[in-house]
Amino acid sequence: MYFDAFNGDADGICALHQLRLAEPRSSQLVTGVKRDIALLKRITAEAGDEVTALDIAVEKNIGPLQTLLDKGVRVRWFDHHNPGELPVHAGFEPHIDTAADVCTSLLVDRYLGGRHRPWAVAAAFGDNLHDAARRTAEPLGLTEDGLAQLRELGVCLNYNAYGESVEDLYFPPDELYRRLHAYADPFVFVAEAPEFVTLREGYRADMAAASTVPALEERPSGAVIVLPDAAWARRVSGVYANELASRHPQRAHALLTRSPQGHYVVSVRAPQANRTGADELCRQFDTGGGRKAAAGINVLPEERLPDFIRAFYTVYPV
Repeated sequence: MYFDAFNGDADGICALHQLRLAEPRSSQLVTGVKRDIALLKRITAEAGDEVTALDIAVEKNIGPLQTLLDKGVRVRWFDHHNPGELPVHAGFEPHIDTAADVCTSLLVDRYLGGRHRPWAVAAAFGDNLHDAARRTAEPLGLTEDGLAQLRELGVCLNYNAYGESVEDLYFPPDELYRRLHAYADPFVFVAEAPEFVTLREGYRADMAAASTVPALEERPSGAVIVLPDAAWARRVSGVYANELASRHPQRAHALLTRSPQGHYVVSVRAPQANRTGADELCRQFDTGGGRKAAAGINVLPEERLPDFIRAFYTVYPV
């Protein structure tokens, strides 16, 4: 039996899509909202089975990973997050690169020799890696309109992954992947898929709402914005952070969204001019993690907001 465990965002979906276009197989899909990354604990596999993990951190899955390997399950892993200490095992095949200008779909593109590259370009745009997306797209000879379509696709796929639960999303990520996987060509998906129309319209409406929220604190080095407890705010938090990072490349950004449970969910983007520090900042707090350019905290208690703001401006001083 085959299992595909993948992040529900643009990077995870496009990484799996590329891989399964090149290596078709029926598999059990294991995914969730963007921050639901401890996915291997949901897999019951036996010796001879194979697990492919995409765009989820080894560090957050190390216990179940070791259990699977000890049972004789083969595990192949593509990711760009800090993995912690990797297991050494004959059944483990890691493809991991934590460079700030790499995402998981670009690693799969590298692995496949560019066989389905437009999807990797879309994912890189969705992961806010605009320069890397354009560099990767150069051999494709796309027009500016073509690049713009891939950018919008990546952003909309990424937008669909953010939420407190799947109920906040327009499409459960496994369902969105299945619908998208019917399209080998991303430009046909953009032109014909009703799912894309739904995501594009929802994205535009939610971004308009977010743009009306003033910053809680704003300095030349960074801005902290608190979004309300609302489904639209939970959906838009990550992509709005990406948009602000692109609009103000010299500035860091932290978007905190109030959870129905009373805490904050945090998205941090390092300045695009210096794509470091986001993981360092978020790892100072329980449930925090990510990568140098973009990271987050799943649960920040309300009383720790002042601590977070101090830490934010320590990592990104004026």
